[in-house]
Amino acid sequence: MFVRQRGVIRVLSLFVGVVAGAGVLTACGDGGPPTIDYVVDARISGYNANTVDGNADGVLMATTRLLPGFSLLGPQGQVIPDRDVGTVTQVPDRVPTLRYEFTPEAKFSDGVALDCDDLLLAWAAMSGRFPGFTPATTAGYRDIEAVECAPGDKTATVRFASGRFYQDWLSLFGAGTLLPAHVVAREAGLADVVDSIRGMDRAAIARIATAWNTGFALTFGPVDHDRFPSSGPYRIDRYSRSGGLVLVPNDQWWGDRPATSRIVIWGRGTDATRRLPDGKFDVVDVTAGIVDGEIAGSSGADGPPSPSRAVGVEQIMLAARGVFGDARMRQAFASCVPRPDLTRDFSNGAQMWNLRVLVPADNLADPMNGEFGRNYRKPNPERARTLLREATGQGGEGALRPRTVRLGYLAPTERWKQMAAAIAESCRDAGFVVEDVANPDMQADALGKHVDAMIIAGGASFAAAGAADPTRDAYALRGGDPLDLSGIRDPQISRGVDQYAVTASEPERLRLARSIENAAWSAMPSIPLFASPRVRQWKDRIGGVVPGLARSGTGWNIDRWTIKE
Repeated sequence: MFVRQRGVIRVLSLFVGVVAGAGVLTACGDGGPPTIDYVVDARISGYNANTVDGNADGVLMATTRLLPGFSLLGPQGQVIPDRDVGTVTQVPDRVPTLRYEFTPEAKFSDGVALDCDDLLLAWAAMSGRFPGFTPATTAGYRDIEAVECAPGDKTATVRFASGRFYQDWLSLFGAGTLLPAHVVAREAGLADVVDSIRGMDRAAIARIATAWNTGFALTFGPVDHDRFPSSGPYRIDRYSRSGGLVLVPNDQWWGDRPATSRIVIWGRGTDATRRLPDGKFDVVDVTAGIVDGEIAGSSGADGPPSPSRAVGVEQIMLAARGVFGDARMRQAFASCVPRPDLTRDFSNGAQMWNLRVLVPADNLADPMNGEFGRNYRKPNPERARTLLREATGQGGEGALRPRTVRLGYLAPTERWKQMAAAIAESCRDAGFVVEDVANPDMQADALGKHVDAMIIAGGASFAAAGAADPTRDAYALRGGDPLDLSGIRDPQISRGVDQYAVTASEPERLRLARSIENAAWSAMPSIPLFASPRVRQWKDRIGGVVPGLARSGTGWNIDRWTIKE
């Protein structure tokens, strides 16, 4: 059992159990050092998991232990403090206040200290208070009134606005959020980011935002290590289409040394999908049905029973413009989507899910699930046609002029392709022509521009999604938040989400969740389907792996993976 002196592994060992010591074998042998090949469905397009695209691509699946924070998401999606980076404590004050203290030894792989600059940058980028940044969501950070510190400080005081104490506060400034501020400052031509942000220097902030948004794009080819320093146990060595994302130990890491000398992450765009049916992997965490046919070993003795479920809910997001600009059109489409058939054929045994706020893993959610979506539990083409006629002014009993719906998702994903075909078949008689417009370059912001509806895994992500606490993902319903891909702005829903985020009482949270769901089934920003089915497997020779159910995926403890003798 691993026991790390400063924190995270002392807690995580409860889940890992007894792990074999690191071996001297090469897992998927290439004659090099001992290597673990990890296949994910993330599109590793950058180092920043916090932008709209980084979140949608599932970048956090690769960066959890490259850019650790004050917490991480554990195997059940629960928030676990990471004291290797530092500590956060509540401070008595007239307004909710937190004190963040970085571990004195904490630094990036280029030797630059991890400090207040990195924390302040994360807040500025994700708070929604500063123009130019493109965060995936402002959840939690929007409620922070101020971050107090000086450049280079190892401590920072975070003050929330009065009455706005975000209940999931322990997840703030967690894994993946603390980008290297010194790299951003260098790209922006500044000495540091703190003075410009605190001084509201608009020109400087614009350059900082550009560097944060786009400066960490990661493409196949030579890696500029000055731009991608690591603050975790691993760092990036190289990245190529044929060789994957190669991680090696970070020599500047101050905690326990990672258990394996090299891990290769194979994401979308590499030969990941070829490796799955051939069994050329050691660990896998992908959406079920990503390839046509079986994933080698997925039904064998290696790893847990698979497919299994995530804490995120798979759903169809609907745009609030174009063909779905009228709520009646969204309701009409939801009336023809064959939710029970999709659940039966593509959920791998999960129940049909009718909630957008509470997730299936929530103990309070299951009894409430049956209360909602009753008008949409089976296709009703007659109701769909009636709503379509009302919305388009096609009264009477004449021939119904069909409407085209462009349905997108990240390709290739064979299961989603089959789901799109089933939706097209079911909705044909209801007056909709559903076109499958999926492609490998699909972006989250395509909704409402190039596609009218989009299949996602939850949390506005195409890859691993969700967390045990659903507060962050509830912002997908809040008008104006970047996570709200549909663009629907319903004041009742937005007020409900705002209040839900700062409410501690469970009865009151349930009341708010019911209110939000009632309004959401009317506004119809999305069509919930079922818990996202995922394949999480590993070979018998790999130790220390614990499947992760949240958006960080199974790689949440990647530095504890071993190759058995």
